[in-house]
Amino acid sequence: MPSSISSFDFSRPIPALPWRGVLIATLLATAAATVAWEVSARVRGYAPTLNDTPDLWSDRREAVKPDSLVIIGDSRPLFDLDLDELEKGFGARPIQLSIAGSCAYVTFEELINDERFRGTVICSIVPGMFFAPGGPLVKNAEDALKRYRERTIAHRAGHHLGMWLEERIAFMKQEDLVLAKLLQKIAVPNRPNSYLPPDLPPYFQTIDRERRTRMIDACAQPGPLQDRVKHGWIPLFTPPPFPAHTPKEVLEGMARTVEERFGKVAALVKKLQARGGKVVFVRFPHSGDLKELEDKATPRSGAWARLMQETGAPNIYYSDHPELIYDCPEWSHLSGPQSVEFTQRLVPHLKKALGK
Repeated sequence: MPSSISSFDFSRPIPALPWRGVLIATLLATAAATVAWEVSARVRGYAPTLNDTPDLWSDRREAVKPDSLVIIGDSRPLFDLDLDELEKGFGARPIQLSIAGSCAYVTFEELINDERFRGTVICSIVPGMFFAPGGPLVKNAEDALKRYRERTIAHRAGHHLGMWLEERIAFMKQEDLVLAKLLQKIAVPNRPNSYLPPDLPPYFQTIDRERRTRMIDACAQPGPLQDRVKHGWIPLFTPPPFPAHTPKEVLEGMARTVEERFGKVAALVKKLQARGGKVVFVRFPHSGDLKELEDKATPRSGAWARLMQETGAPNIYYSDHPELIYDCPEWSHLSGPQSVEFTQRLVPHLKKALGK
């Protein structure tokens, strides 16, 4: 006896519709919506430029040669160092491996533990970020390394197609205009022991395939965008307190991680120097209320001074040299023209520190 399941008739009649017209209408509607979204993005100040993805970072990590000049750090050397001027000063094209919103120690450790590398490292130190024991800052750097180690042919193909589109289409901004990011901008009030993360800075830079980063004019000049970026740094550099129920062992483990990092960095510096490589630590310009906040939270006499003492590495603190002091447009980074001039002025100090 046939089962009730086998007796079902799964055939579905195809409705008699003008399918060619439906297809054309759908394509036209999609094209119109795409054009409208592109126009909307450009009206809001967006322009075609690459997204700084883990794949783009991996491209540059793969470009590192044994004797390369490599830049490691947070977003400040991304904005503040001009690759052309560094190349003029050192005779070699530098590799930009800094990652915005990251803990530079993660990249520093990975590069120096690569036994093939015996080149020169310019490393930015923002103490509150470099000594982060975990959280988003560490994860951002680890995500880039993970993609570098594990990316496949499919990843590479998608990345190169994505770059071709990003260089031509303004709305392809993964940190701003994708649905998930737009939903995160819906205001929800904080609750006791439950704090929403502060807003990340909006789009205010361009980036190329070498990861050269430039502040756009709308942010370099006084105006709504500059104010939005400027006043976004304070909450980002002022994390909420740990909830009262945070286990004591968690807090002690974080403190231990920070304490151990001084010795680990010193060991890494010596390890690279033993292979003939060199390291110079740099504190890049910051200004305004952000400088006041950072100087109070992480004074120079604290983590910076201790790190320099324990590593014995050459270092440059921008405020020691009047020609390196700048008023950053949005308190944290230099504009494009400023970065060229700053790099020109920094190169002699770098060469002296590195003995070149």
